[in-house]
Amino acid sequence: MPRRYNAAHDLIERNLRAGRGEKLAFIDDRGSYSYAELARRVNRFASSLASLGLRAEDRVMVCMLDTIDWPVAFLGAIKAGVVPVAVNTLLKPQDYEYMLRDSRARVLFVSQALLPSFEGLATTVPTLAHVVVSSAPGAAGASRPDSFGDFDALLAGGSEHFEPADTVADEPCFWLYSSGSTGAPKGTVHIHSSLIQTAELFARPVIGIRESDIVFSAAKLFFAYGLGNGLTFPMSVGATAVLMAERPTPDAVFLRLTGEAPEALAKLRARPTVHYGVPTLFASMLASPSFPAREQLGLRVATSAGEALPARVGTTFTERTGVEILDGIGSTEMLHVFLSNRSGEVRYGTTGKPVPGYTLRLLGDDGQEVDDGEVGDLYIGGPSAAAMYWNQREKTRQTFQGEWTRSGDKYVRDADGYYTYAGRSDDMLKVSGQYVSPFEVESAIASHPAVLEAAVVGAPDDDRLIKPKAYVVLKEPGKASAALAEELRSYVKDRLAPFKYPRWVEFVDELPKTATGKIQRFKLRG
Repeated sequence: MPRRYNAAHDLIERNLRAGRGEKLAFIDDRGSYSYAELARRVNRFASSLASLGLRAEDRVMVCMLDTIDWPVAFLGAIKAGVVPVAVNTLLKPQDYEYMLRDSRARVLFVSQALLPSFEGLATTVPTLAHVVVSSAPGAAGASRPDSFGDFDALLAGGSEHFEPADTVADEPCFWLYSSGSTGAPKGTVHIHSSLIQTAELFARPVIGIRESDIVFSAAKLFFAYGLGNGLTFPMSVGATAVLMAERPTPDAVFLRLTGEAPEALAKLRARPTVHYGVPTLFASMLASPSFPAREQLGLRVATSAGEALPARVGTTFTERTGVEILDGIGSTEMLHVFLSNRSGEVRYGTTGKPVPGYTLRLLGDDGQEVDDGEVGDLYIGGPSAAAMYWNQREKTRQTFQGEWTRSGDKYVRDADGYYTYAGRSDDMLKVSGQYVSPFEVESAIASHPAVLEAAVVGAPDDDRLIKPKAYVVLKEPGKASAALAEELRSYVKDRLAPFKYPRWVEFVDELPKTATGKIQRFKLRG
């Protein structure tokens, strides 16, 4: 890795130098563009940032649906030396306000359909100088205020020629937000060299990513997992990525996997060869009566991450498609997968073996490495680790310990070197691949006028996937009812991101607590 290095410039130029300029880079529901057109758009975007008063190292927030505008904004900012902060599109206004204030982002790039979640923030967040709106697609029902800029107009005002900023491999390149144990998200700062490291260590040797691949990731680009799947990995070899703005329902995913949508893919008469999913989605797909016949698919490999893949889900998928799911684990802090199953060596129910280039340790409570068969806290060493959490020194020191990154997960390693997930080291839940703080959900429930207190733990659903379960103590216990339980579920849905609401609500007379009044969640887990 050279000292002078710009991640965006590398990902684009390697394809132009290889003669892949006219090859399709990205496809979405409204169109597509080649690698050459991507290069021109990125240059236009990067050269236009100065007109917004942006300088090197300034932050900009990217809250956009997965369209062909997303890579332009992300890569254009990086090429200009500006730091994009990519955020989840499913959050609530208070979450975005916190992130805007914490990051001190000077410009917000937002999809028009998401504008209602930012209402009023343009005038209440003092560091936010501009809002630029992308109108594609799904913008129905949301209007762009006259004071906000237009994404296409910004591109039109830029130049197709732009020299990359004089960045170095070790300087901040982009942020992703990771949830914290108190519910406050942490700005996870990644450097320029991290993106290509994940491609070289995981995408090439484990997935076998190649130029001829068409990839489709149900995990969105704002996730560390989705960012690698749908941007870094295909661009590292000149493959084509299919982007989808809508929610990844089984039917929406089936349309992409069979090549029926989007239109630009259907015209090619081509189908994705690589599919990146998460366990919850794979389980939902298998339960759908619309699951495609094997001959309708063009897959050669699928991957799963975000939470442990139930063995039954993996086995059934392979039986029905003839394709293995390579289950693995990554994190926002490590940027992508560092522990994974391999083609031809899959053992469903395990998370596989360490990805070459990463070193793993399992430590006991005494800080010493545990023997095979014993549960230990997982620590990772590898070149894609984040530099720090922004403005959170203590949490940075707890997670990034010299060359090691503390995962917060517990694992068991067997004699063959396969790792099996054994739970979280703390009380955090992983729901649909996203961390959920019990404290945050408990606080939302407790704000209901009928509730005295609440505790939230993880519980398995019918597919053995973890979902939030709430134990609730009412101010008036006699008013417990199924109707009130449903009301509380809806109440939380209205206040938090949709994946955080409790799937089950159980009314209890009291919560188990320590002598100092702390809730003993382990007793509720049983």
